Amino acid sequence: MTLLLWGGALAAWLFIVTFVLDGWTRPGYRPVRHPVSALALGSRGWLQTGNFVVCGLMITGASVALAGELDSVALAVVVGVFGIGVIASGVFPMDAMRGYPPGTPDETPAETSSRHKLHDWAGVLVFGLVPVAAVVAAFVLPGTGWKWYSALTAAATVVGFVAFGQTFEQDHPRAGLVQRATIVVGWTWLGAVFAHAAQGG
Repeated sequence: MTLLLWGGALAAWLFIVTFVLDGWTRPGYRPVRHPVSALALGSRGWLQTGNFVVCGLMITGASVALAGELDSVALAVVVGVFGIGVIASGVFPMDAMRGYPPGTPDETPAETSSRHKLHDWAGVLVFGLVPVAAVVAAFVLPGTGWKWYSALTAAATVVGFVAFGQTFEQDHPRAGLVQRATIVVGWTWLGAVFAHAAQGG
């Protein structure tokens, strides 16, 4: 169980490291504008697809151990469904749009594929369940520090989720930056929760 929990922590943190480094070095990709999911497109798309699927599997596996270590089935279920959403984000990639991959028209298509719609629903799970998990953790985790950290994470990720939804719909030039900030806040917290549980809760 301890190995599963450390695996979950590393998965959350390495997910961030992977998309940051890949986004900085990907030709034609603009991290400030384009979402993380767009990295699953193009000739190097396998890297982000693998990032989604491997990290999602590790987080889902680690969620099972949370129930015992933190004595919370509710937190384990929420985190487990979150992990499944991450896997689905990789299995169902978004459509090419807004100039990426290079050569794609610099606009949002009028119609999107069924695959893209499934990706969107997976994204709702991923972004929506982080604040839910943080709220549950605020009641479950002992210590004032963890309760405040979890509550602030819940508030910040709700604001980030709403802001990203608005900026992405408007194709705002900083939509990718808003999304990245939200992911970093939420996934850093999740990794810390796994690490805390791995050390005995």
